[in-house]
Amino acid sequence: MFKKLRNANRLNEALFMGGLSLVCFSLTAFRYSYSDTNAFIFLNWNLFLAFIPWLLMTWLIIYPKIQQYKIAVGLIICVWLLFFPNAPYILTDLFHLKLKLSMPVWFDMVLIFSFAWTGILFGFLSLWDIERVLSKFMNRKYIPVISIFLLFLSSFGVYLGRYLRWNSWDIIRNPFGLAFDISDRFLDPFSHLGTWGMTAFMGLLLSILYFSFKFIRKRE
Repeated sequence: MFKKLRNANRLNEALFMGGLSLVCFSLTAFRYSYSDTNAFIFLNWNLFLAFIPWLLMTWLIIYPKIQQYKIAVGLIICVWLLFFPNAPYILTDLFHLKLKLSMPVWFDMVLIFSFAWTGILFGFLSLWDIERVLSKFMNRKYIPVISIFLLFLSSFGVYLGRYLRWNSWDIIRNPFGLAFDISDRFLDPFSHLGTWGMTAFMGLLLSILYFSFKFIRKRE
């Protein structure tokens, strides 16, 4: 595996993201041992879910032969899309930031921001890979438009997770309930202005962050 990561020029990225994840885990472990409360332990699970899109695209990149089959690529991207909202979702865990007697609020701010940033990086790096793969099948000028669409679609997924408490696997566990909630917001949008407000502004934020990320990566 290490050899394949090295050959695909992914080893340093994998080590860096693994290091960031370890820092995040260490922060929650320190908080638990210091305060004897399990607050924010759930962030580790949220970060694992944010890791899945990056894992899927890394797998696709280190096995380039799979990219020769459009159906296989399409299926992987569909699964990626189900889990991609988990990456920016951690940003909304900032809602849990409040004055807690067990730890200083500044520590909890550092903890949550660390998880949020690591989750965002997992998501953005995987979207960067999506762009690379799609560029083999279509004109590059359409790629930014697709990326923006995926970011706004992800924002809608964040809303579904944060406010309606749907999870990525509910598309299998309860597809009809999920479909009902989604269709209701499309068929009667004016009754769900909060849905579209959050989707629009979260999508705008993610677009700003992502294209800033791309600009920084290309800067020499």
